[in-house]
Amino acid sequence: MPFLSVIVPVYNVKPYLAACLDSILAQTFTDFEVLLVDDGSTDGSSALCDEYAGRDSRIRCFHKENGGHMSARQEGFRNASGTYIAFVDSDDWIDPAMYGRMCTAARESDADVVCCNYTAVTPEKKIERKDICRPGFYNRSQLEEQVYPALLYSGVFFHYGVSPSLCNKLFRRTLLEKHLFHVPLTIRLGEDGLAAYPCLLKASSAYFLPESFYYYRSNSGSLTHTMDRGRLAENRLLFDTYDRLTDLAAHPCMEKQLLYYYAYQCLLTFPPVFNAMKNEGGVRKAFREECGYPPVKRAFRAVRIRDISGLHNKAYVLCIRHRLYGLFRFFMAH
Repeated sequence: MPFLSVIVPVYNVKPYLAACLDSILAQTFTDFEVLLVDDGSTDGSSALCDEYAGRDSRIRCFHKENGGHMSARQEGFRNASGTYIAFVDSDDWIDPAMYGRMCTAARESDADVVCCNYTAVTPEKKIERKDICRPGFYNRSQLEEQVYPALLYSGVFFHYGVSPSLCNKLFRRTLLEKHLFHVPLTIRLGEDGLAAYPCLLKASSAYFLPESFYYYRSNSGSLTHTMDRGRLAENRLLFDTYDRLTDLAAHPCMEKQLLYYYAYQCLLTFPPVFNAMKNEGGVRKAFREECGYPPVKRAFRAVRIRDISGLHNKAYVLCIRHRLYGLFRFFMAH
């Protein structure tokens, strides 16, 4: 049984897949297996997965009908045998020292979760994203006192206290299995946090490394940047799922953080979605309905304008709070 299982969901990423897999195979740490889950690729990624599986006995490949990113992650988990679980998105890559450092921390501290920082890479620049908590080991009481109060919202709009990403973390298998399968499969933006945050809130301990080992490829054509009317339904499902997560509800310090998170998610999605819908019938009604949806309404009543960064974002908060579509559209155009 390997110490670590690395799950890689694959869907139509042939231009990037070899670089991703090569970075995993280049790890100085070697006690791992790689589970490639081909989620119905049509661009040749499937054959490349099989090719890599034929080269290295640590790689196993699974092919399934397209079911989405989280569906592929869950399928990988079902077939994983490691004590700890890690995820790598197939258009990203990792530093050769990543799993050596993280698995050493896991073995020496016996932490339930190990986190590192990551770097967002665009065609123009690299941006390092760091968790705000000090590096090192945290027992349960230290997590309660020092990490949870700023887990989703650091106090700066909008910077997470701890990144919601699944890809810059190791999870003890027995902890992750309690939360990974509660994530709705249709959510494409924000789904990581629905598993990562409950794991952190239930962890008996965690270890935070100061290094940035994970490289996230950010580009305008990625799934994260695809905005359409369906994103509004995803927002609702995302917010409703967070509202139902008892692990979050049990922590009083989470209420404000969740409301600021909901506001952030709306500010991230409303402008591009409603801009794409601007020539459709009923767009004003749709805008007002989304503004009146209970989690959205609660969030925009709660957030303070002075906490919001950027003039446009401040204006959007007022427009959403008072359901002013005409003014919202004006700011979208200027």
